[in-house]
Amino acid sequence: MGFTMGLNLVLLMAMVATNILSVYHLSTTVQSPRAPTPQPVPDHLLHQLRTIRATINHLTRLQPPSPPSAAANPAPTIPPDLLLHSQLSPIASACHSYPDLLHRFMNYTPFSLCPHDPDLAEALILRGCHPLPRRRCFSRTPPKPAAASASSLPHDPFPLSLPDSNVIWAKYSCKSFSCLNHYNPNLGFDTSHESSKFTTYKSELDLPVSQLLQIAKSAGSVLRLGIDIGGGTGTFAATMKMHNVTVVTTTMNLGAPYNEAAALRGLVPLHVPLQQRLPVFDGAVDLVRCGHAVNRWIPETVLEFMLFDIDRVLRGGGYLWLDHFFSKGVSIENVYKPLIGKLGYKKVKWAMGNKTDSSGLKNGEVYLTALLQKPVTK
Repeated sequence: MGFTMGLNLVLLMAMVATNILSVYHLSTTVQSPRAPTPQPVPDHLLHQLRTIRATINHLTRLQPPSPPSAAANPAPTIPPDLLLHSQLSPIASACHSYPDLLHRFMNYTPFSLCPHDPDLAEALILRGCHPLPRRRCFSRTPPKPAAASASSLPHDPFPLSLPDSNVIWAKYSCKSFSCLNHYNPNLGFDTSHESSKFTTYKSELDLPVSQLLQIAKSAGSVLRLGIDIGGGTGTFAATMKMHNVTVVTTTMNLGAPYNEAAALRGLVPLHVPLQQRLPVFDGAVDLVRCGHAVNRWIPETVLEFMLFDIDRVLRGGGYLWLDHFFSKGVSIENVYKPLIGKLGYKKVKWAMGNKTDSSGLKNGEVYLTALLQKPVTK
């Protein structure tokens, strides 16, 4: 108690002294209104002011926290494993902005079965809390997975069907892949429908994989490794796998098991949001594709950071493919064309066409498909 009272007295005296110095400085300025420049503060006063500020900063760091008042709401209890993890590894700063969600995620019994909370995990990830803190619990598995024998899991990335038993459906409205296909066959879970998605040419907006490979070959480039940003169930990666090209897919489980479906197809899903830095080393990949998830709804500054992060992971001579990027026509010319131009990439393909669905007609939207090649820096 004596330390706190003495500290408060010192802080009060320091603030009074600071105010006196400020009044002195202002008074000297007011007394000479015709002066072209304000009178300089004497060096000894500046030295005293710096000393006072340094003392305040030092004492503030040493001041013990004041006890909470009885009227104040009690602070929430922090889960013990969250405290332990914070001592071992840094936690993303955005996590601290959502303490309720973070505490719920880390409120579990160590060394037991993890809570089934994929929706909570995604809520945190989409708010920038990524990577999520690690947990010391056992992940849940489907009760009767099809992995009992090697032959029960698909080897073909375009199987006739995906096994429902390898997904925990509790958090989804649909409880099977057939339900999802019935609801919307364009979600990516109907593999028979997906098999022709990147192999056919219907308009200038399309870029079949065969044409993509031929373009790279003609340029003396090679395609071995790639990233598909917002790739859903991994259909592009599946198609490239048929040509011995390894592509990993970034995807989120927004209302459906996209990650599980990609994994069941023998592909690698990366559970990261669009605003997350790509977890790949610099200059490591030959190709980055941006699908429908990358569109005009992404804030311009976020998209700019994304494009330059793509530049970071692409090797010299690698390709960036914007596949059916949609926006209002005027925005393509005034916003996105200059933004893409900042990369200084070579335009291999640049095609635009009207977006003819209900949203496109209502908002005057157009599609842009662009294949750009990163130059080799000298």
